[in-house]
Amino acid sequence: MTTQDLNSAGGKLPWTEERVETLKKLWNDGLSASQIAARLAGGVTRNAVIGKVHRLGLSGRATTSRVTTARPRRPRQPSHPGRPNSLPTSGATALKPSYSKPAPLPEPEPEPLRLVDKPQGGRITILMLSDKTCRWPIGDPGSEEFCFCGHEPKGGMPYCDYHARVAYQPMQDRRGQRKAAGR
Repeated sequence: MTTQDLNSAGGKLPWTEERVETLKKLWNDGLSASQIAARLAGGVTRNAVIGKVHRLGLSGRATTSRVTTARPRRPRQPSHPGRPNSLPTSGATALKPSYSKPAPLPEPEPEPLRLVDKPQGGRITILMLSDKTCRWPIGDPGSEEFCFCGHEPKGGMPYCDYHARVAYQPMQDRRGQRKAAGR
């Protein structure tokens, strides 16, 4: 198959020795892969040039366009000025103030567990919750009156029969309630 056959069939020219030498010369001259692709005939893409460069092992070069001069670094500022840890420690440290950690506060003794009977109204605190109590929250969690339902739960559910009906409504019922509320 000739070069003309490849071009007329929409194919790309193969990597001949001449084209590879041109690629090597342009690469060593510092041209980018896009610039080399534009100079090579036969519809060579940037990615094709990059692939061939890697296969030939030519990837180790320093480009002059990407080399930057080192600029002087600014001294680092303390992240928390005024804190004792941000004081410089180099040089004379005889006058450096010393700080010690305060003694840890003693932890309070835990209260012993006590069995509590469920109140008659069914309202219980979080400490009284179990798998035998309804876990439906009642009231504002930030208030002193906050509690849980506490009645016996419906089989296998976390809520009593009443709260299970509130929590698990069939889809059709919820749609009906939305329509009624929108009127």
